[in-house]
Amino acid sequence: MSFAELLTQEQVERVHEASLEILQEVGLLVRYAPARDLFRKHGCEVDSETNRVKFPRAIVENYRKVLPSKFTFHARDPKYDKTIPDDSPVIVTGSSAPDILDPVTGVERRAVIADIVHIAHLIQELPAYDMFSVSVLADDAPANQFTLARLYPALKYCSKPIRITSKDLPDARDILQLGYLVAGSEEAYRAHPFITHHYCPVVSPLTMDHLSTEAVMFFAEQGLPVYPTIVPNAGLTSPMSLAGTLAQGKAEFLAAATLMQMVREGTQLIYATLPTVADMRTGAYASGGIECGMLHMAHAQMAHFYNVPCGGYIGLTNSKINDAQSGYETGLSTMAGLLTGMAMMNMGGLGEAKKTFHIAKAEIDDEIAQMLKRMKRGLEFSEENLAVDVIKKIGPGGSFIVEPHTIKRMKTAGLLTKLSDRETRSQWTKKGAQDIHTRAMARVREILGRPSSTLFSEETENRIRAHFTDLISAEMEVPEGLQPVSS
Repeated sequence: MSFAELLTQEQVERVHEASLEILQEVGLLVRYAPARDLFRKHGCEVDSETNRVKFPRAIVENYRKVLPSKFTFHARDPKYDKTIPDDSPVIVTGSSAPDILDPVTGVERRAVIADIVHIAHLIQELPAYDMFSVSVLADDAPANQFTLARLYPALKYCSKPIRITSKDLPDARDILQLGYLVAGSEEAYRAHPFITHHYCPVVSPLTMDHLSTEAVMFFAEQGLPVYPTIVPNAGLTSPMSLAGTLAQGKAEFLAAATLMQMVREGTQLIYATLPTVADMRTGAYASGGIECGMLHMAHAQMAHFYNVPCGGYIGLTNSKINDAQSGYETGLSTMAGLLTGMAMMNMGGLGEAKKTFHIAKAEIDDEIAQMLKRMKRGLEFSEENLAVDVIKKIGPGGSFIVEPHTIKRMKTAGLLTKLSDRETRSQWTKKGAQDIHTRAMARVREILGRPSSTLFSEETENRIRAHFTDLISAEMEVPEGLQPVSS
């Protein structure tokens, strides 16, 4: 499909020039000393008193030229491997929500390890999701297993690509060790690294933090999949204008990208963003605002200008429940992203401005994602599909319903949705007049009632527990109230 454009070519080039000006004349505060040392070594201007780093235009442009044009997400099961932009749009769950809307009571609470088990199993079974970015934190995780307690059940119940963020370098090394154990050896894991690491090394405005920058440099040096996300918030951490927020965000991306290429030239990355506009009536984080979609469109254009894959958090909502607001905020922004060529969309399951995970919303968002993928597929233009001969045969007043041309395409031409209601009102009423949330929860119960096909072998489980002797248990136990309803 052809991509839409929010910016003119002249505007794209002006934004690029503005970002280079910001990097050269303003620069970034870089809190991590080894990053400052690396920048200095490669010709950047480093102020040792303020830790401010300024980037000469020529240096940024030189490293921009070597940015890889593709990024591969590896999976525990290689049949789920995805490369962007070739396989776009790659659909990813939202991540790291502290709370979950309890699927039984409907009451918001802190997320726990058992929730990750259920979500991982669900994402494995939902067809539109290509990757599981571990969707919630785990309030019951032991202090020494902050990330392991989330990653272990994710890997155990989902064989699609997994994305995670570690809290520090020792934590990151534990993640790698778990990957080695699951793969069978360090060599086997490095040949097919099925965990993708993600960080926000740049804290807007124009600041590189310590821990995330350290982690990005570590994984880049190791040649393992990692990418940064840039998160400017117009009015609070970036200018109160879309163009200004775009220019600053792009400068922040170029700084992170330059650092990664200095560490290891040819390191794959994603031009990943979560740009928003604050609601200045209250300062609210308006992640469901249409401006989030518009900014993603603009960043996607800039990514095309650089010939790098793009993506980020989109389809977010400020709604607390699965209502019309949730649907239109998710639908409008993701459609904007698709039309402009976003290759990756973190869009599944998050409500309340990323604070809360809704398991039913994850089911609904899967259907939205199926619609997006159907649109990306396009009209499948061909002479056979143009069907002039069929139209001539049927003629005025005829019917196409029993034509072989129709029968051949009846299951593929149109997306056969599972949640969207297309029955008559009388049929709908007879079946209980269910809203989309109720229908989604019924599908969730059905899926969670199935046994998992992704569990580790006994040998793998023994390897893991021999090394991590006190690792949490992550058994699949479906609580009362989530059991499938007998018909």
